[in-house]
Amino acid sequence: MTARMHEVPDRLLTNLLDDCRTPENFVDEAGLLKRIAEWLTKRALYPQPRERRPEKPVLVAKSDRIARSIRSGTLLNGAVGPALVKSTHTRHANVEPQLVPMHLTRWSGFDDRILSLYARGMTVREIQSHLQEMYGADISHGLISSITDAVVEEVKEWQSRPLDPVYPIVYLDCIHVKVREGAVRMRTVYLAIGVTLAGEKEVFGVWLAQTEDADVCRQILTDLRNRGMLDVFIACVAGFKGSAKAIEAIQSAFPLAAVQICIASLVESSMNYASWKRRPAIAADLKRIYAAADAIEAERCLCEFEAKWNDELLPISQSWRRHWQQLIPLFDYPAEIRKVIYATNPMDTVNRSLRKLSKQFGAFSSDEALMKLLYLMLRSIGKKWTKPMREWKTALTRLAIQFEARMPPS
Repeated sequence: MTARMHEVPDRLLTNLLDDCRTPENFVDEAGLLKRIAEWLTKRALYPQPRERRPEKPVLVAKSDRIARSIRSGTLLNGAVGPALVKSTHTRHANVEPQLVPMHLTRWSGFDDRILSLYARGMTVREIQSHLQEMYGADISHGLISSITDAVVEEVKEWQSRPLDPVYPIVYLDCIHVKVREGAVRMRTVYLAIGVTLAGEKEVFGVWLAQTEDADVCRQILTDLRNRGMLDVFIACVAGFKGSAKAIEAIQSAFPLAAVQICIASLVESSMNYASWKRRPAIAADLKRIYAAADAIEAERCLCEFEAKWNDELLPISQSWRRHWQQLIPLFDYPAEIRKVIYATNPMDTVNRSLRKLSKQFGAFSSDEALMKLLYLMLRSIGKKWTKPMREWKTALTRLAIQFEARMPPS
């Protein structure tokens, strides 16, 4: 049930804004915005008994002088800044705070603001500085750490939640980041993302490993099966170093799954060998390969690419030849399915955010800190995935024809 919105009379707003001559009069420490919040808090803090109104609580803005002089009270942190709430004694024993429960020190949602800043790559010290600058709130290092540490249990629950029995498409990729454990060491971060029958993108989990290892891939896929995943139509694997072993692990865990090398990641890795000046021409020639009508035409386009670019960029054609057997299954599908496999790969969004986060930190302080940040980042991305994949209905119709025997009843 949605909350009822109350209209504020224009005359009241006009009177309130009469004294605001500059922007600072509105938003600074003693500005109108904060005073309104204090007035509303003061009015709503206690219920008003019919027989006798209790003494009003004292609500004053934080200052060093007040902090030294007041022995009891609650420093309440919120979006408009901190305020010190000191309750005076009352003879009405049945009067209890409603807006601010006993022992509460933060408004609801204040923790979410800290987690949001943390997920954007800000360090604890930077979060402290930001809250002090924006709200005048002096938040301790320990408080911020305790709020972020509470995410650990949430990560465990998220990583073990049950999954759907069938996913039409699953993407598997990995990326490397640095973790500071005495010395700086590399960690391999494995990511698995699926597309549900409704076309919604879902991150299954995040797994850390020392190196790219086939055993890690098998453990990941075993974990997915234990959580309820029974069948995958198409598994898209990025072209990372251990992708061949990852493909073997997928075929072992899901024998009926069609394994497809991720075209987007293959094109991206090819661009690493080319200068900025050459990239548009190379991208156009590579598109002729994966946009071909069938595998025979794609082979011809690859030969033409080799004749044109091998003298200058031999590693690109070598990479495509090395992954050719995992690339040509693409041509078994109609255009509607190909477009979903290539053009709308959700792994690109996640990888870009992860690389940006890694660049900000340089090296993460520990595996636990890395997991917390990854989870918060993915949770933030997931909130933006509110719609099905583009043209999903058309793609699902083609998938239902292609995999008719394995499609769950609607």
